[in-house]
Amino acid sequence: MAFLTAIGLMSGTSMDGIDLAILRSDGANVIEFGPSMAVAYDAAFRRRIEASLETAKAIVRREDRPGDLAEMEREITMRHARAVSDFLLSLPAEWQKPDLIGFHGQTVLHRPHLGVTVQLGAGALLAHETGIPVIYDMRANDMAHGGQGAPLVPAYHAALARSLSEPYAAMKPAVFVNVGGISNITYVPDAGAPVAFDTGPGNTLIDQWVSREGGVPYDAGGTIASEGGVVTEVATRYLDNPFFGKSGPKSLDRNDFTLALAEGLELSDGARTLAHVSAEAILKSVAHLPAPPKLWIVCGGGRKNPHIVGDLRAGAEKAGAEVIVAEDAGLNGDATEAEAWAYLAVRSALGQPLTFPTTTGCREPVTGGQRAEP
Repeated sequence: MAFLTAIGLMSGTSMDGIDLAILRSDGANVIEFGPSMAVAYDAAFRRRIEASLETAKAIVRREDRPGDLAEMEREITMRHARAVSDFLLSLPAEWQKPDLIGFHGQTVLHRPHLGVTVQLGAGALLAHETGIPVIYDMRANDMAHGGQGAPLVPAYHAALARSLSEPYAAMKPAVFVNVGGISNITYVPDAGAPVAFDTGPGNTLIDQWVSREGGVPYDAGGTIASEGGVVTEVATRYLDNPFFGKSGPKSLDRNDFTLALAEGLELSDGARTLAHVSAEAILKSVAHLPAPPKLWIVCGGGRKNPHIVGDLRAGAEKAGAEVIVAEDAGLNGDATEAEAWAYLAVRSALGQPLTFPTTTGCREPVTGGQRAEP
């Protein structure tokens, strides 16, 4: 069986660092999972990325780099290059010669209604620095074909669903939930194409809240929220947003939801309320699915927040569904998105579709990505 070995790099909307993972794939299935690693951004660099989100609002064309964005793009790329170097040194010998790198970059602007999505990351520079071919800019071709440019992980989620063992393999429809800065879901039926869309804020509002009100980057283990309660009227105002009434495909920018509705709350009440909003937003997505799911599999950093998972579980159980975290199914919940970018790089290299009309709204299944050689 022919396969390629790829490293996936993800720096998500939580802006907390770089996730790396390596795997082998034939473009359809994962042949073998390899190790993974995470490299945290220091607080000062996170603040610089946050500032770049404001600068990026001036972008009109995808290639525009106003202000210091060109300098940020180079630094983000060089940090990824150093992370790859360190990762390769840590790997067993059989994993040290990857064929490809799948490079996401750092999203600073996502405006699907304008056909614009910008990820800071120079693929050619990364290929030069690492000596490995790089597949990058994987969202643009989808948007050129009428898609939202997000989410891109559904193709990988569908492959993971095919790899599940019992009892979970028989629990279809299944939904993979990626709770990153923004949450997205992939609905995997018994037969047919997956359905996917962004569901709402995941960790981003919680992170912004505890950073602003508590001076910490995130609510580790939901500790802050555990001392508070859900302020129902605030949660209701968030969940009344017209976004939740729209059917998919649909996607969000990190700035589409703000802390405005939470103003005046006490620190712990705000953290608990925003965790509830994240879970309820996911549950509201059922209204836009072909059938109610039997199984929810939670990936991403938000699976470590017991309030998000607990509220999701409580709501799902009312509908007779089971909620598990990735590790319950033998998966690596920390590395799922980085693994997805490795898998998508293989599919791109083989000319296979990355997105589908049912996942992003593109007019037809399309591949994507640019390739940079060392």
